[in-house]
Amino acid sequence: MKAFTAARMREVDRLTTDRFGVRSLDLMEQAGRGVAAWIAGRHAKLESLRIVILCGKGNNGGDGLVAARHLALAGANPSVHLFAVPEEMKGDAAENLRRWGEFGRANVVTTPDALDAIRAEIAAADVLVDALLGTGVAGAVKGPAAQAIDDVNRLARHAEIVAVDIPSGMSSDTFISAGPVVRADATITFTAPKIGQLLPPNAELVGRLIVHEIGSPRELWEDDPSLTLHLLEPGEFRDLPLRRAPNTHKGTYGHALIVAGSWGKAGAAALAGMGALRSGAGLVTVATPAPSLATVAQFAPELMTEPLDATPQGTAAMRMIESGRWRQLLDGKTAVAIGPGLTTNSETSRFVQQTVADCPLPLILDADGLNAFDANPAELKRHAGPLALTPHPGEMARLTGQTAAEVQSRRLETALEAARAWNAFVVLKGFRTILATPDGRAYVNSTGNPGMATGGTGDVLTGILAGLSAWFGAERWPAALCLGVYVHGLAGDLAAERHGEISLTAADLLRELPQAFRQTLEAIAHG
Repeated sequence: MKAFTAARMREVDRLTTDRFGVRSLDLMEQAGRGVAAWIAGRHAKLESLRIVILCGKGNNGGDGLVAARHLALAGANPSVHLFAVPEEMKGDAAENLRRWGEFGRANVVTTPDALDAIRAEIAAADVLVDALLGTGVAGAVKGPAAQAIDDVNRLARHAEIVAVDIPSGMSSDTFISAGPVVRADATITFTAPKIGQLLPPNAELVGRLIVHEIGSPRELWEDDPSLTLHLLEPGEFRDLPLRRAPNTHKGTYGHALIVAGSWGKAGAAALAGMGALRSGAGLVTVATPAPSLATVAQFAPELMTEPLDATPQGTAAMRMIESGRWRQLLDGKTAVAIGPGLTTNSETSRFVQQTVADCPLPLILDADGLNAFDANPAELKRHAGPLALTPHPGEMARLTGQTAAEVQSRRLETALEAARAWNAFVVLKGFRTILATPDGRAYVNSTGNPGMATGGTGDVLTGILAGLSAWFGAERWPAALCLGVYVHGLAGDLAAERHGEISLTAADLLRELPQAFRQTLEAIAHG
């Protein structure tokens, strides 16, 4: 799903009206109705809820007034506060203020005393709808609106805060906002996500992001190559042939080779191998140093194993390449993942470097596979086949000569720069994981949770990416990598629902992957 700037959103709205004859008033109606429907869908007894709706004078306030009307029609009794004198309302917003007048009154809040008078109501709200300011905000919010934002954040601690289109005060076009911003639990945005909503620190204030279609034709933006930032959602995978034909067999879905593990770190290899199996690969072989092989093999009977020549420390040795056994091991494989649990043994690092330089297959490089290039990251450009890297911020910092804090402060730029420099796909992990492509596109993940900040979840991701790469091959690699990132986070979300974030483990993701794929397929079918 492509993300818009505020200017692009205005242009889409204009063209929807001018070219397709959809009235702007009807677009506002669909927007506000969507907000009301989302709230009504979460609460069985609307009549007992204390719903407070804060509206500004612009179109965002108009959306809020439409939501108020539809909530009233559904049985609620919303309290509406207008942060403007009625005479300031223009166009569609003014018309919806008039329509709301047939259901209730809008309390006018234009003075400090008037704001004081509604603070107790804000504090007592069950649901607070933020329709103060929309996507047109430029610079820091000041005056009564800034005070209202502060009151919402400070007082509405027990309310579900629902932002209309964008949290008030948030920049639509940049990831950092200049002034106070409403901290929402959910944001219902219209037509497409806004760029400023996708990455931290703004993303931490958006809450759950819901994209509600209001009637703008997709042809206005779907094929526009200038829109290079995407939000990952099931629609991104609609062109992948995920439904299996009856006359297929295990060879149809590829053979993933996982190169991972060492003495004491066999679990990393097993987690990656199981991730590949759970992600649709027809066959999975885990190649691990000989001292670790028995431990890996006992994790699951479906995993095939191959011993790697080992150093005295129990890590992968260069003899594997020098003897020709490595080339033999690649025969019949369709994708390779290398790195989890390999250690940074110097000989093992040389093994990794030579593998990346020579391997013609799609290759996922993770963990100690990445660490092998710390001393000379420019060598990453010397890859024989398609390459995807999956660094966390610390690994990316070492590869790019930055601090982890610097990477986090410019996540999108860092991922895109690295993808171009290394001619590789870069999966920069973390909150709102980013997949950057060598041709300048970027995909921001919408799934995942803090419970996944635990050992082994990255190994599972490596396996998922390897399994999907083995299945779909290089020709569909961007979509396959995006799917892997998405279902990995979704499996984490399902695991958190079942176990909570605190107790979540990497193995929980493996158990939830079947349901994550099932939900994704269902969403594609109904999208």
